[in-house]
Amino acid sequence: MSYQVKPEKTPEESQAEVILRMFPSDANPAGNVFGGEILKHIDMVAGIVAQRHSQSNAVTVSMDSVNFIKPVYVGNVLKLNARINYVHNSSMEIEVKAEAEDIVTGIRTITGTAFVTFVALDKNGRPAEVPKLLLKTDEDRIKFEEGKIRMQERLKNRKKL
Repeated sequence: MSYQVKPEKTPEESQAEVILRMFPSDANPAGNVFGGEILKHIDMVAGIVAQRHSQSNAVTVSMDSVNFIKPVYVGNVLKLNARINYVHNSSMEIEVKAEAEDIVTGIRTITGTAFVTFVALDKNGRPAEVPKLLLKTDEDRIKFEEGKIRMQERLKNRKKL
Protein backbone atom coordinates (compact mmCIF):
# COMPACT_ATOMS: atom_id res chain seq x y z
CA MET A 1 0.00 0.00 0.00
CA SER A 2 1.33 3.43 -0.94
CA TYR A 3 0.52 6.64 0.90
CA GLN A 4 0.08 10.02 -0.74
CA VAL A 5 1.84 12.91 1.00
CA LYS A 6 -0.49 15.91 1.31
CA PRO A 7 0.75 19.16 -0.25
CA GLU A 8 -0.44 21.10 2.84
CA LYS A 9 -1.34 20.22 6.41
CA THR A 10 -2.65 22.23 9.32
CA PRO A 11 -0.60 22.30 12.52
CA GLU A 12 -3.50 20.50 14.20
CA GLU A 13 -3.10 17.46 11.92
CA SER A 14 0.39 16.75 13.25
CA GLN A 15 0.17 17.78 16.90
CA ALA A 16 0.96 15.28 19.63
CA GLU A 17 0.53 14.88 23.36
CA VAL A 18 2.47 12.50 25.57
CA ILE A 19 1.76 11.81 29.24
CA LEU A 20 4.37 10.08 31.40
CA ARG A 21 4.77 9.26 35.09
CA MET A 22 8.09 10.33 36.61
CA PHE A 23 9.85 7.70 38.74
CA PRO A 24 12.88 7.72 41.09
CA SER A 25 15.06 6.45 38.22
CA ASP A 26 14.32 9.75 36.41
CA ALA A 27 15.53 11.97 39.25
CA ASN A 28 18.53 13.39 41.04
CA PRO A 29 19.06 12.85 44.80
CA ALA A 30 16.92 15.92 45.61
CA GLY A 31 13.89 14.33 43.94
CA ASN A 32 13.82 16.64 40.92
CA VAL A 33 13.60 15.02 37.52
CA PHE A 34 16.85 15.45 35.57
CA GLY A 35 16.64 18.09 32.84
CA GLY A 36 18.19 15.59 30.45
CA GLU A 37 15.35 13.16 31.11
CA ILE A 38 12.81 15.87 30.25
CA LEU A 39 14.82 16.82 27.14
CA LYS A 40 14.72 13.20 25.97
CA HIS A 41 10.93 13.22 26.14
CA ILE A 42 10.71 16.66 24.51
CA ASP A 43 12.81 15.36 21.61
CA MET A 44 10.65 12.25 21.32
CA VAL A 45 7.30 14.07 21.20
CA ALA A 46 8.70 16.69 18.80
CA GLY A 47 9.89 13.83 16.58
CA ILE A 48 6.38 12.40 16.49
CA VAL A 49 5.05 15.74 15.25
CA ALA A 50 7.82 16.06 12.64
CA GLN A 51 7.22 12.56 11.31
CA ARG A 52 3.44 13.02 11.27
CA HIS A 53 3.86 16.21 9.28
CA SER A 54 6.53 14.97 6.86
CA GLN A 55 5.33 11.35 6.65
CA SER A 56 9.01 10.38 6.54
CA ASN A 57 11.97 9.84 8.79
CA ALA A 58 13.01 13.08 10.49
CA VAL A 59 16.06 13.90 12.60
CA THR A 60 16.74 16.51 15.26
CA VAL A 61 18.87 19.40 14.00
CA SER A 62 18.67 21.74 16.97
CA MET A 63 17.03 22.39 20.30
CA ASP A 64 16.85 25.98 21.35
CA SER A 65 15.00 28.28 23.66
CA VAL A 66 14.78 25.40 26.13
CA ASN A 67 13.46 26.86 29.36
CA PHE A 68 13.08 24.97 32.60
CA ILE A 69 10.62 27.17 34.47
CA LYS A 70 9.74 24.97 37.46
CA PRO A 71 10.97 21.56 38.64
CA VAL A 72 9.24 18.28 37.90
CA TYR A 73 9.24 15.92 40.90
CA VAL A 74 9.24 12.17 41.31
CA GLY A 75 5.62 11.01 41.26
CA ASN A 76 4.46 13.87 39.01
CA VAL A 77 2.84 13.23 35.70
CA LEU A 78 4.73 14.98 32.89
CA LYS A 79 2.47 16.13 30.08
CA LEU A 80 4.09 17.28 26.84
CA ASN A 81 2.13 19.11 24.15
CA ALA A 82 3.84 19.58 20.79
CA ARG A 83 2.80 21.42 17.64
CA ILE A 84 4.48 22.42 14.42
CA ASN A 85 4.90 26.18 14.02
CA TYR A 86 6.99 26.63 10.89
CA VAL A 87 8.19 24.68 7.88
CA HIS A 88 10.80 25.54 5.29
CA ASN A 89 11.89 23.20 2.48
CA SER A 90 12.86 20.17 4.54
CA SER A 91 13.02 21.67 8.02
CA MET A 92 10.30 22.00 10.63
CA GLU A 93 10.13 23.92 13.91
CA ILE A 94 8.23 22.13 16.66
CA GLU A 95 7.15 23.91 19.86
CA VAL A 96 6.86 21.78 22.99
CA LYS A 97 5.22 22.81 26.26
CA ALA A 98 5.84 20.76 29.40
CA GLU A 99 3.45 20.61 32.32
CA ALA A 100 3.75 18.71 35.60
CA GLU A 101 0.73 17.47 37.50
CA ASP A 102 0.72 16.47 41.15
CA ILE A 103 -1.83 13.66 40.99
CA VAL A 104 -2.68 13.86 44.69
CA THR A 105 -3.53 17.58 44.71
CA GLY A 106 -4.49 17.93 41.05
CA ILE A 107 -2.26 21.00 40.76
CA ARG A 108 -0.81 21.47 37.26
CA THR A 109 2.22 23.66 36.65
CA ILE A 110 3.85 24.76 33.41
CA THR A 111 7.41 23.53 33.87
CA GLY A 112 9.14 24.18 30.58
CA THR A 113 9.11 25.08 26.91
CA ALA A 114 11.34 24.31 23.94
CA PHE A 115 11.68 24.80 20.22
CA VAL A 116 13.08 21.80 18.34
CA THR A 117 14.07 21.83 14.67
CA PHE A 118 13.86 18.66 12.62
CA VAL A 119 14.81 17.88 9.03
CA ALA A 120 12.84 15.33 7.03
CA LEU A 121 14.90 12.67 5.26
CA ASP A 122 14.15 10.55 2.21
CA LYS A 123 14.92 6.83 1.93
CA ASN A 124 18.55 7.65 1.02
CA GLY A 125 19.07 9.86 4.07
CA ARG A 126 18.95 13.10 2.07
CA PRO A 127 16.80 16.11 3.04
CA ALA A 128 13.25 15.68 1.74
CA GLU A 129 10.68 18.36 0.99
CA VAL A 130 7.90 18.59 3.55
CA PRO A 131 4.25 19.64 3.13
CA LYS A 132 3.54 23.34 3.49
CA LEU A 133 1.62 24.54 6.54
CA LEU A 134 -2.02 25.40 5.99
CA LEU A 135 -2.55 28.35 8.32
CA LYS A 136 -6.22 28.64 9.23
CA THR A 137 -6.17 30.67 12.45
CA ASP A 138 -4.56 33.91 13.59
CA GLU A 139 -2.58 31.89 16.14
CA ASP A 140 -1.25 29.64 13.33
CA ARG A 141 -0.17 32.69 11.31
CA ILE A 142 1.49 34.38 14.30
CA LYS A 143 3.36 31.21 15.31
CA PHE A 144 4.46 30.72 11.69
CA GLU A 145 5.91 34.24 11.45
CA GLU A 146 7.62 33.92 14.83
CA GLY A 147 9.02 30.54 13.76
CA LYS A 148 10.32 32.03 10.52
CA ILE A 149 12.23 34.69 12.48
CA ARG A 150 13.71 32.05 14.82
CA MET A 151 14.71 29.90 11.82
CA GLN A 152 16.49 32.86 10.20
CA GLU A 153 18.36 33.45 13.48
CA ARG A 154 19.35 29.77 13.68
CA LEU A 155 20.70 29.86 10.14
CA LYS A 156 22.61 33.08 10.82
CA ASN A 157 24.14 31.59 13.99
CA ARG A 158 24.98 28.36 12.17
CA LYS A 159 27.00 30.29 9.56
CA LYS A 160 29.03 31.84 12.39
CA LEU A 161 30.11 28.36 13.48
